[in-house]
Amino acid sequence: MRPPALPSATTADLATLDRLIRARLASDVALVSTVSDYIIGSGGKRLRPTLLMLVARALGWGDRSDRDSDHHVLLAAVVEFIHTATLLHDDVVDESALRRGRQTANAAFGNAASVLVGDFLYSRAFQMMVEPGRMRVMQVLSDATNVIAEGEVLQLMNCNDPDVDEARYLQVIRYKTARLFEASARLGAILNDADPETEEAAAEYGRRVGTAFQLIDDALDYAGVTEDIGKNVGDDLREGKPTLPLIHVLNHGTPEQRALVRTAIEQGATEHFDTIMAAVVSTGAIDYARARAAEEASAGRAALQRFPDSAYRQALIDLANLSVARDR
Repeated sequence: MRPPALPSATTADLATLDRLIRARLASDVALVSTVSDYIIGSGGKRLRPTLLMLVARALGWGDRSDRDSDHHVLLAAVVEFIHTATLLHDDVVDESALRRGRQTANAAFGNAASVLVGDFLYSRAFQMMVEPGRMRVMQVLSDATNVIAEGEVLQLMNCNDPDVDEARYLQVIRYKTARLFEASARLGAILNDADPETEEAAAEYGRRVGTAFQLIDDALDYAGVTEDIGKNVGDDLREGKPTLPLIHVLNHGTPEQRALVRTAIEQGATEHFDTIMAAVVSTGAIDYARARAAEEASAGRAALQRFPDSAYRQALIDLANLSVARDR
């Protein structure tokens, strides 16, 4: 996924963000610094912090001298730390070995180090989020962190359950993935003291784009290439996750296809992956997932109608489009 063309101020913000992230990762405990540097330095799209900074700029951040010009970057770093902490914990829970084309931190350093450094990143994020001195900021981020944890538990409950329907699947996405996108966009509005309607429009944009992003991510587990998506194709099936492509086969496949997918979900088995892939293709499951993602992205773009026309608004539109068009 290529990032959208960004205004020069946002490009500068991202450079400042990178320096801030590395400075705030500093720890007297060597293993903390080693693992943190490993996962932060492994790439990543930085979508959530970029989204936050674009929304902030789109709504006027930096246009008034009475606003602290660094708070949007500070909160972008907080969002990235929370996201990174969830990745560390996710990979332990999922027993994942590959992320972003390289070994996961748990594969490289062990489960214990990954969990504990994830805890460090969470606590560092909470140290930083108090710095702007705004209760609303802390409320949004603490609520989001709690909901993300609930989403993790919901996903765990759904694993190996072939009776998960689309509504339950989408609930996990909105808790586990979309909520941090939503919080990021909302924070960009809060920093500008936006009116309630504009704040909700920003949150709606983030929620919709985050949902579209995860829908495509799940589709790529069946339509992608390991070298492109940076994780092993078929990981979701191995973990017994009933994602949208499989749910679609269960709703529209032949009796034989449905029976095979049910067994694979229940057992977390991948030995029939090629046959299941054929069922995913023949039922149009990937096209369906992409169409649902396109609906979400369209709703996200519509929410931006409350934003003034600017290069930042256009970059947010481009980001929504790319969340669907990506192949990695």
